[in-house]
Amino acid sequence: MLVSSQLPHLDRPFDYLVPASMEHTAEPGRLVRVPFAGTDAEGYVLERVAASDHPGRLARLRRVVSGLPVLTPSTLELCRRVAAEYGGTLSDVVRLAVPGRHAGAEEQVLGAEPVRHDPVALGPDLHGWERHSAGPAFLAHLREGSSPRAVATFAPGSDPCALLALAARATLASGRTALLVVPDHRDLDRLSAALDRLVPEGHVRLEAELGPAPRYRAFLQALTGRARVVAGTRAAVFAPLPNLGLVAVLEDGDDSHADQRAPYPHVREVAVLRAEQTGAAALFAGWTRTAETQLLLESGWARPVLATRDTVRATAPRTTIAGTSGPDAQDPLAAAARLPSDGWRVLREAVKRGPVLVQVPRTGYVPTLACQTCREPARCSSCHGPLAVPGAGERATCRWCGRPATDWTCPNCGDGRFRAVVTGARRTAEELGRAFPGVDVRTSGGSHVLDTVPDHPSLVISTPGAEPVAPQGYAAALLLDGWALLARPDLRAAEEAYRRWTAAAALVRPASAGGAVVLVADPQAAPAQALVRWDPAGFAERELAQRRELDLPPAARFAGLIGAAADVEEFVTALPPLPGVRVLGPLPLPDQPGRAPMVRSVVRVPRGESAALALAVKNVTAGRSVRKLPLVRVRVDPLQIG
Repeated sequence: MLVSSQLPHLDRPFDYLVPASMEHTAEPGRLVRVPFAGTDAEGYVLERVAASDHPGRLARLRRVVSGLPVLTPSTLELCRRVAAEYGGTLSDVVRLAVPGRHAGAEEQVLGAEPVRHDPVALGPDLHGWERHSAGPAFLAHLREGSSPRAVATFAPGSDPCALLALAARATLASGRTALLVVPDHRDLDRLSAALDRLVPEGHVRLEAELGPAPRYRAFLQALTGRARVVAGTRAAVFAPLPNLGLVAVLEDGDDSHADQRAPYPHVREVAVLRAEQTGAAALFAGWTRTAETQLLLESGWARPVLATRDTVRATAPRTTIAGTSGPDAQDPLAAAARLPSDGWRVLREAVKRGPVLVQVPRTGYVPTLACQTCREPARCSSCHGPLAVPGAGERATCRWCGRPATDWTCPNCGDGRFRAVVTGARRTAEELGRAFPGVDVRTSGGSHVLDTVPDHPSLVISTPGAEPVAPQGYAAALLLDGWALLARPDLRAAEEAYRRWTAAAALVRPASAGGAVVLVADPQAAPAQALVRWDPAGFAERELAQRRELDLPPAARFAGLIGAAADVEEFVTALPPLPGVRVLGPLPLPDQPGRAPMVRSVVRVPRGESAALALAVKNVTAGRSVRKLPLVRVRVDPLQIG
């Protein structure tokens, strides 16, 4: 039995006696209820044996809950691999893989008539795959029943969801099933629409936001073979599709793919493990590559699928960096302007021809303030939280406790004046609205995200990742405050900035149709240069090479430890000596309202010691659990490394 437990030291099977009344229902994979540590606990039957080697008296199963085995041998093996990869417990991973049971949904699915699947033909229309080197060959391999592994970077103006849908259709043509994972519900809506157009037999959506009944229903439809295509967000990566032929992940660099529940697995890594376990094809696709997918290419695990240079020249917008051409190039003050004059010229011309996208890194009005004189960050005198201006004509207010910053003075220099460090999307929309009276101004970001905008002239101010689609493409895009993305104190800052900029630029019309992109950023920055060249492959190669030189992920393996200073120190001391290990920190974490001070240490080992590191942190965590010591949160391969 695998008993659902939050205690790491209980991460092992337990033996139970099966009553005669459950002889034919308590089969492996079934959800059951058992007595455990004085409570009634859920668990899964792992194996039935004739006798137990447990010397004591065995407790009896209390009840068989599920109407069919829901933890398949394949899913169980995948969960074991994920737990080993991330130093987590099997129980925690199974909790991510198998959604909570819903009796009504189970009765509905099991009572439905069997589904007959008709043969699927690929058809002649490749929907853009022909514009990518090795694209048609990738589809042909899928259709023939092979299992290619690819990292695809799509051409500007492509429809990524249509390309994924066609890959699923090619897989169905071979008699196999397909699993497609996207970052969020907006991507899932677009993917569902593409599947409705291109895959006649339909699909099921699997996402955490569905609610208990629809999610469990979709899970069972996949499990029982009623659905042969599953499209979903990160919750779908464990979907128990039989005869899996393809697992595809869109935009693996999006932080939505990292689970926020222990052991914090990333969709990309689960997909890799699943492809290896099942022999399925794998596809990691998007506008750019991450360093991790670049490593898959350089190791020979996957092959590249790239937009051809002719395609890029025909489909990419003209991209420039503000202040590097024309009069601005000779003006030393132009570099300090939020939007130099060449950006204004592009904006004025483009808005006559259609919608113009303006990307701003932050939501809100003025989300970050500093002292006017010494530039020290402005913080609340009560709780030390960051100060911001929430709206036009409003006072500076603490973002943590909500108190207005009346009579604020800088503790460093004594000045009482503020300056805006970052201008948010709402303030930008206000300023551009005044500059272009009579032009529609729309905002997209935060809790108000637009899916599409009409093709008539307008200004669309959006935060990264919230850009709506213009059916005929944007006439131009202005990417403002590039320094704010590049200056983030994080390992992936350059990679993320490039991904965000490229995703916005890909929505713009080709240069032949007048499409233009103006980036306001350091012209010497590698992401800026790669955007101008539209060179995702070169950027990823350079990024991975730099990380190798510095022993940073994915060239090395990290484990982040967060907790009270004394607890983190004890945890590090308890780790066994691993070859090449190095401990970085501890460093204090930013204060959080209502929480005790916390620190973070990072344990680094060479990539070849990955399994040893995961096992070591798991064993130390279990040992601390036995002794009821305070929790130290462990995250192998942390998403943010600042």
